[in-house]
Amino acid sequence: MAESSSRAAPVAAVVGATGAVGRELIACLERRNFPLRQLRLFASARSAGTTLPFRGEPLRVEELTAQGLRGVDVALFSAGGATSRRFVPLAVRAGATVIDNSSAFRMEPDVPLVVPEINPEALRGHRGIIANPNCCAIIAITPLWPLHRANRITRLQITTYQAASGAGAAAMEELRASTRAFLDGESYAPRVLPHPYAFNVFSHNTSVDADSGYNEEETKVMQEIRKIFADPGMRISATCVRVPVLRAHAIALNLECAAPLSVAAARDLIGGAPGVRLVDDRERNYFPMPRDASGQDEILAGRIRQDLSDPSGRSLALFVAGDQLLKGAALNAVQIAERL
Repeated sequence: MAESSSRAAPVAAVVGATGAVGRELIACLERRNFPLRQLRLFASARSAGTTLPFRGEPLRVEELTAQGLRGVDVALFSAGGATSRRFVPLAVRAGATVIDNSSAFRMEPDVPLVVPEINPEALRGHRGIIANPNCCAIIAITPLWPLHRANRITRLQITTYQAASGAGAAAMEELRASTRAFLDGESYAPRVLPHPYAFNVFSHNTSVDADSGYNEEETKVMQEIRKIFADPGMRISATCVRVPVLRAHAIALNLECAAPLSVAAARDLIGGAPGVRLVDDRERNYFPMPRDASGQDEILAGRIRQDLSDPSGRSLALFVAGDQLLKGAALNAVQIAERL
């Protein structure tokens, strides 16, 4: 951010304002009372002219253009990789600091990839672009960070159960419509996702690498966790699937540490992690669920137990759930902006 504007409340912009994450960005800025001189909203030409509420007033959505980004101090992008690759460099040249929610710049070596509870120091020395990590990476590792600091995680296995919200508002509507059709005994041809969504589970809808067999989502999660943890040698395997849940992802985690770690110690560390709430009631069989995580800022963590297949005592299993639109996307971006 330019020095002259950093001394006063900034002019902020939300790019992709009419999308599911864009709307949550606006709501987070309002709910957290983010200091603003002005908020500007941008979207595609087809959405330009619509209005969205902010602090009791309707704000008009502008068409995204290079000229329109002039005068913006902080730009929160959530409009897809192609839009980010085109407009983020233009915004930076116009003087903005950009927090980008797409995957376009995440693995660039000079672009910080930030979860504020984990690596806020990575923001130092940024060159105008800060990347918001993949939603599943954020939700998986925020509860794991205190474990990793206390007892390095050497191997991590991740299985995700990803909600429709991760594919945007159109996918959420497809889940609603296909579920109604299924219950009414009617056929429904998928339009957004590649397979029938109602009462179905399928491999994440990104392309699969012919050689490795991993899809793009799995590869992103593995690469990004290594970068955020600054641990390029960490052994990670991920399996990402789409489940018929409207909002909030759930993730099963199995981890191996450098030294033995008790369940009690893990509960204490995870329960004290910022942005995390322990939900681990064995007596009631009550553990993290997408239903409870939806609309919540905190990531829910529980089902913490020793992995009985590892007699060394170095492996644990747990289950987490977090709102993909909030901590998995919009909230994390706004927290980055607050740090700036």
